[in-house]
Amino acid sequence: MLHDPSSYTPPPDIKDVYLTEGDKAILKPLGEEIARISSLPVHREAARLWRKLNDLESERPMVWINEIPWHEMNVDDELTLKCEGPWAQELELRLRREIYQWNHMPGDMVVSDFIECPLAIHSTDFGIIEDVDVAKTDDTSDVVSRHFNIQIQEPDDLSKIKMPEVILHEDVTELSFQLMSDLFKDVIPVRKMGQTHIWFTPWDYLVRWWGIQEAMMDLVTRPEMVHDGVERLVQAWMTELDRFEEQNLLSLDNRNIRIGSGGYGYTGDLPGDEYNPDRVIPKDMWGCSNAQIFSEVSPEMHWEFAIEHDLKWLKRWGRTYYGCCEPLDRKVHLLRRIPNLRKVSISPWCSIERTVNEIGGDYVLSIKPSPAIFSGNRFDPAEGKRFIRKTLEVTRGICHVEFIMKDISTVSYKPERLWEWESMVMEMVGE
Repeated sequence: MLHDPSSYTPPPDIKDVYLTEGDKAILKPLGEEIARISSLPVHREAARLWRKLNDLESERPMVWINEIPWHEMNVDDELTLKCEGPWAQELELRLRREIYQWNHMPGDMVVSDFIECPLAIHSTDFGIIEDVDVAKTDDTSDVVSRHFNIQIQEPDDLSKIKMPEVILHEDVTELSFQLMSDLFKDVIPVRKMGQTHIWFTPWDYLVRWWGIQEAMMDLVTRPEMVHDGVERLVQAWMTELDRFEEQNLLSLDNRNIRIGSGGYGYTGDLPGDEYNPDRVIPKDMWGCSNAQIFSEVSPEMHWEFAIEHDLKWLKRWGRTYYGCCEPLDRKVHLLRRIPNLRKVSISPWCSIERTVNEIGGDYVLSIKPSPAIFSGNRFDPAEGKRFIRKTLEVTRGICHVEFIMKDISTVSYKPERLWEWESMVMEMVGE
């Protein structure tokens, strides 16, 4: 995620970028394993199927698992970090998780035949972070309950939202690239990668500063202030995107990169007709938005206080994805007004029958099965199977479907539950 509303992201420090001989001995075999996995023909076939899905020519539903409770996943030390330096540990973590997911719950995962070296980009963020009281039930998990202390109460408080600045730290980028290139020489290529897909979610941020109940009441009691707040945050994101574009920091995301809250971005529609490989622009990429807190807000207010503001952002992209956890099955008529919309999030609170009737084959249905089946003392695979079976029956021959298992807060420290779900669903969609 580009931003974390709970904290400021510090700029990268070149002092952290180093590799000990021990770190090299740990990381190189991981790169060799990534190279071996990525050479398998199944990845080319999966990429082809994702592309067919996103081009509305799907051959079967696609499956992917994301937002995994990694703190509960470690088996036989597969995820135990052994490197010493913080930069080395970050790279090790990325490689170990990719290998782990491929070995245990790949779904239609695609493993790249190169290793990314992200450009060391730093944004100053939006000038305000959440002030929160936290309650935890598991000290090893980052899934917590939050009580937000209000920071935006009056119109003047909106000035706390600042326009961000973006800086490319070229020294950190070049050192990182050189270390990785030397480490994986003759093993697997290393490619520099700029900013790809951006998770744009104004309302997820606003309610953390405004207060959830307070923001919902102000839709009625102080609508002009709400409009001003949403617009200021949209403009902050737009300013940041301008800086990315001006500094040539964007990279294509029409590959095995998560789009919105869904699956991969493979599509033959991107990049655009005027694509310049030396300068990627938003029209060559995917955009997205959502308003999760608007689950119980009327369609009229959802349009007025969210989508209508978001259009300034969404119009800049070649293809767009809308939604996350909010049920959208009664708001499809609004979504049809979004330009270049291609994928719609279908949360567990949507009616599949209504969704099929409203959308048909016009967009990709990014269907989110409920992760609640993995929690608790008893795991019942049959419960998950019933949902998948019903969805397949209702959508067959009509819709373009991806199953995205996400928001997995816990598997009760039984990772095999997730492995079993993946195996079951892959068998069902392949029938």
